[in-house]
Amino acid sequence: MEQTMIPPNVEEYIAVQRAAIASNPECGTSHYNLAVGLLGQKNYEEAEKELLEAIDCSPTLAEAYVLLGGIALQRGDLEGCLSFNKRAINVRAGFSEGWGNIGFVNLQLGRVDDAIHALEKAISYNPKFIQAVSTLANAYLMQNDLDKSIELNFRALEIDPGFAIAHNNLAISYMEKGDKELATTHFAKATEMGYATAPELLADLEKMN
Repeated sequence: MEQTMIPPNVEEYIAVQRAAIASNPECGTSHYNLAVGLLGQKNYEEAEKELLEAIDCSPTLAEAYVLLGGIALQRGDLEGCLSFNKRAINVRAGFSEGWGNIGFVNLQLGRVDDAIHALEKAISYNPKFIQAVSTLANAYLMQNDLDKSIELNFRALEIDPGFAIAHNNLAISYMEKGDKELATTHFAKATEMGYATAPELLADLEKMN
């Protein structure tokens, strides 16, 4: 899932947002901004309260539903995360982050077809949404559609040539295809970029003819 951008000076940022709320308690954006700062302090309980206030003031604030989904995920509540992200796309149909998170959670729950549907939606609204592209590649890999998975991982590398996990995932697809040479090449590229490939995958690679 997408990570929230945390302001560099969290304490000062929180103080500014509290002052804004004091002068205008009905401003949903200020409650949302305060929640972002509180998340930067890992104060999940108070952040959750502020996000609910934000939604109460501004029911169409899709970003608030997504952050509530993130808090649910942090607690291990996948269905709760899914529910909040569905509410996000209900208030903003073209919200790519909401669709991407729905795809991510469905994939975690083993609902691969639902994940693919949501992730295709996410990248239709934002073709540069690299996490959605990469997760979609994984979904197709789980369906054993290796060519589609490879295509999407190369698309992720077009968006960001330094996206190491795409090389790792390409290597896995090429292993499944029985192409040891290309698998070795992409594992090496992932390692060069700082990605720690699972040792058991490298062991399986060594066993290939």
